[in-house]
Amino acid sequence: MNGKLGVVLAILLISVALSQGRSLVRMGNELRCQCISTHSKFIHPKSIQDVKLTQSGPHCKNVEIIATLKDNREVCLDPTAPWVQLIVKAILAKAQLNSDSPL
Repeated sequence: MNGKLGVVLAILLISVALSQGRSLVRMGNELRCQCISTHSKFIHPKSIQDVKLTQSGPHCKNVEIIATLKDNREVCLDPTAPWVQLIVKAILAKAQLNSDSPL
């Protein structure tokens, strides 16, 4: 019986260690900047499917703006480019209007 109990405990410990390792790897990916470089040349808004804005924080000192294009490519946009700032303002204004409207 002690042998079987030892095997069960060993399997349990291995499975816990493996699952903890996976969560640490995922956590490591989330705690760093996503953008290595940024794109500042104009991209027509009709080519953009979605925009994700990530504020600076402990994970990254930079504000990151990631645009998903209609061909599913992701492009990191330069937050200081005037055209990017206009798009962000428009998205934030639209979000504000949607949050102010009654359900």
